[in-house]
Amino acid sequence: MRTLSVLIPAVLAAIVLSACGTESVSVPESDGAAYEGAEIFATHCSGCHTLSAAGTQGSGNRTLRVQGPNFDQRVESYDDVLFAIHNGGFSGAIMPQNIVVGEEAEAVAEFLSEYAGSDVEEPPRPQAEPGENEPVEEDEGELPGDPTGGSDSNPNTGG
Repeated sequence: MRTLSVLIPAVLAAIVLSACGTESVSVPESDGAAYEGAEIFATHCSGCHTLSAAGTQGSGNRTLRVQGPNFDQRVESYDDVLFAIHNGGFSGAIMPQNIVVGEEAEAVAEFLSEYAGSDVEEPPRPQAEPGENEPVEEDEGELPGDPTGGSDSNPNTGG
């Protein structure tokens, strides 16, 4: 009887905990390469990257240096994804180079280019504040930083 009183709570706890935090790929199988890319992303990239469509949440510790970008919050192009896969990310410091190759890399690039950025309302764009980066008007003949003011005279020759 004692084993039964220990076994039942242990089995119930295992059932509850096994469902905790599990997500799955939400890309429809009819989406071909993107679905295949999502499956590959889920198995090869989930340890570091978050992307809801692949059911991944990256590292549980968001302060770890090995945490990759959260692709729910970042838009990526097909070419940029292939570049990152081939080169180990953009810094080359953390992500393994060629973690997937060939058709698998292309499928992951297809998937990310289509599904990344789901939490982004408008991708960030560099913008100048009003009044910044306006062309600087200079006198003709005067070069920026020219101490002579553009004159042909040489202060050392008196001319």
